[in-house]
Amino acid sequence: MRSCINLWIAVALFVPVLLSLRSRRGETQIQTTPSSSSAASFSDSSSFSVKLANTFQFNQRIRDGSNLEYDFYKDTCPQAEGIVRSALTRIYFDHRDVAPALLRLFFHDCFIQGCDASLLLDENDGNSNSSVEKQAVPNQTLRGFDKIDLIKEEVEQACPGVVSCADIVSLAARDSVLLAGGPFYPVLTGRRDNHQSFFEEATAQIPRPDDNVTRTLHLFNLRGFNARETVSLLGGHNIGKIGCDFILQRLYNFQDTRQPDPSIPPDFLRQMRLNCPNNSNTNNKDEFMTSKPMSSDVHSKSGMSYMQALSTSVSSGSTFDTHYYQSLLRGRGLLFADQQLMAEDKTAKLVSAYASDDGSTFRMDFARVMLKMSNLDVLTGLQGQVRLNCSRPVTS
Repeated sequence: MRSCINLWIAVALFVPVLLSLRSRRGETQIQTTPSSSSAASFSDSSSFSVKLANTFQFNQRIRDGSNLEYDFYKDTCPQAEGIVRSALTRIYFDHRDVAPALLRLFFHDCFIQGCDASLLLDENDGNSNSSVEKQAVPNQTLRGFDKIDLIKEEVEQACPGVVSCADIVSLAARDSVLLAGGPFYPVLTGRRDNHQSFFEEATAQIPRPDDNVTRTLHLFNLRGFNARETVSLLGGHNIGKIGCDFILQRLYNFQDTRQPDPSIPPDFLRQMRLNCPNNSNTNNKDEFMTSKPMSSDVHSKSGMSYMQALSTSVSSGSTFDTHYYQSLLRGRGLLFADQQLMAEDKTAKLVSAYASDDGSTFRMDFARVMLKMSNLDVLTGLQGQVRLNCSRPVTS
């Protein structure tokens, strides 16, 4: 009887996702011919008509998550996902900013050597003197590690040594998106934790706020994501605030010119400078990019959201909608890397298409690509380990 119930649950979760891959709401309204001035065509290499078997193509070197399972812990810890969900919900209603924080943490972990919780380690393979991913410049403003620890403690009390930190991060990211008003997507489980951390890779390969569109697309392509998937993933910036640490250089010393980015509209530049005044030295680019932890830096506590980037006359029914793309169309991207999506024709068309839709296409694409990201380069089976403490590897 229980197996039948689990089967029905699996069907209920996966059928909507499969249907969304087959037919997207709003597709006929936004497709145009290549000569159209609308720039709203989605008819690229990731066409809706692509068969499901070819939807999630990875580079051969990437483990694609095919060894993950639905409800992997059904026999060993059936309450695991419920514990993660309930614990995160309690945290969320006290700290609404936990949703974007955990989404960003998930992305930074998966982007470097896959979704293996290597980002959470305080020591590298038992060597406390070796640098870890947390210390890499792009990761120094990440938050939410303590929240993952709290969730892990609750899971450990129920099922000691069973549920990996990598699975907890992936589940918490999905539930964070849902709590923030985003789409549901299924998360397969069975990931294992890495005993290594990858400082050099994180330093060099995490996308930067000042990247141009060519480098952004290249970094995502190395991990098997095409242009459409990249533009969809970056839409995750529509929740939470962009800290001033990531904006100041663009406002006051763009590319070491001691001038603002000339592409920023004057009225928007004034608005951004009001939110992020130049109260610290931004002349040294390396010093700027080596930002301090958010809890100790006044600029990190302040910032702007993409909702603020739009005119107050623009209404939005949900925080998780298309206002990120609408901002880019108006030249009001907060990050240089975000606004750069308008600098190349293929990404600009995608931005325009997402912005002109009712939000359903973006939400479906975002759900699909988050499922793909959560399966990226995972460790399964006898690979890796299951940590008892997410910040420390298990040593024999």
